[in-house]
Amino acid sequence: MYTYNAESGCCPRFSPEKWDDKEFIWDGRLFVKDRVCTFFFMPVNFGKVVVRVWEKIEASGALTPEPPVFLCDHTSKWNMDIYIEAAKEVPGVENVKLSGTFFTKVYEGPFRNADNWLDDMKKRVEAKGKPIEKLYMQYVYCPKCAKFYGKNYTVIFAKV
Repeated sequence: MYTYNAESGCCPRFSPEKWDDKEFIWDGRLFVKDRVCTFFFMPVNFGKVVVRVWEKIEASGALTPEPPVFLCDHTSKWNMDIYIEAAKEVPGVENVKLSGTFFTKVYEGPFRNADNWLDDMKKRVEAKGKPIEKLYMQYVYCPKCAKFYGKNYTVIFAKV
C-alpha cells in the first residue's frame, strides 16, 4: 500500500525535528476525509479505512511528494474523522481544504498517555496567548512499525 521509502515496508521513518514545537500556516491544504469507528476512542476499523482511502488517492495520481500528513479528529468516543493529505482532488471521496495557523508538538510513548499530551499541548498554546479552535492528532506509525522503529510518535496539531 505505502509507496514511500520505508525500511519497515510500511510506514516511512519519521523525523520529529520537522514537526516538534513548530508553527505552520496552511492556506487550503488538501485532504481526503473519511470516518473511522471507535470504541471509547480506540479505533476499530482504522486500517481498513486508511487502505480504502489510500487506494483511491493512489489510483487518482494524488500522492504527495513527501509522506502525507494523516490527521485524526476524535469527534466522540464512537467515531473519529481522518484526514489524509492529497496532492490534488480525488474523485468519489470527500475532499477538504484546511486553512489556518497550526502549532505542533511531537510526543512519544503509548497512546494511554494521550490525555497528558493533550493537557500539555493546551498549556503550551495558552502560554502563547492563543485560543485553540481545534485539536488534531497524527499517529505517525501503525503498531507494527512502532515496534520496528522502537518509537511510537504522535504529533498534536492545534489550530488557533
